[in-house]
Amino acid sequence: MQSNRARRRVIFSSVALCAMFALDGCAGFFNRDTMRVSVAGIEPLDGQGLEMRFAVKLRVQNPNESPLDFDGVALDLDLNGRPFASGVSDQRGTVPRFGESIVSVPVTVSAFSVARQAFGFATGNTVNKVSYAVRGKLAGGAFGGARFSDTGYVDLPASGASGY
Repeated sequence: MQSNRARRRVIFSSVALCAMFALDGCAGFFNRDTMRVSVAGIEPLDGQGLEMRFAVKLRVQNPNESPLDFDGVALDLDLNGRPFASGVSDQRGTVPRFGESIVSVPVTVSAFSVARQAFGFATGNTVNKVSYAVRGKLAGGAFGGARFSDTGYVDLPASGASGY
């Protein structure tokens, strides 16, 4: 009877010790700073039929002490609060600790998205800026990846007389 009690105590102590180490290890994951993602550029790609394709270049900055490995990227791009383009890539890579990387994601813009944006511009108001929002995910890692978002404005070239 004494040996059963001692055996339970050893098992309980071992489980408690393992749980403490596991929680201590997870604390490093929960204290991670969010990565910073911004649109670094957009380049045209060949499209099919009525769709347009672009390569959206994302600058991913990792402000953490450990590198961020990823295995796949997905993103959605909105213009003026309306869905505009989406894309995925099976690109793999690592964003180094306290470093940055450029990740390229091909996105598709449907003819309907272009028409919706054109209709929005045809309201007769002068538009100098276009708002954008990028949301997405770098897949992989211990907890399934890291989500990101970025918003901002793009200044449009002024139209009108050139002043000559």
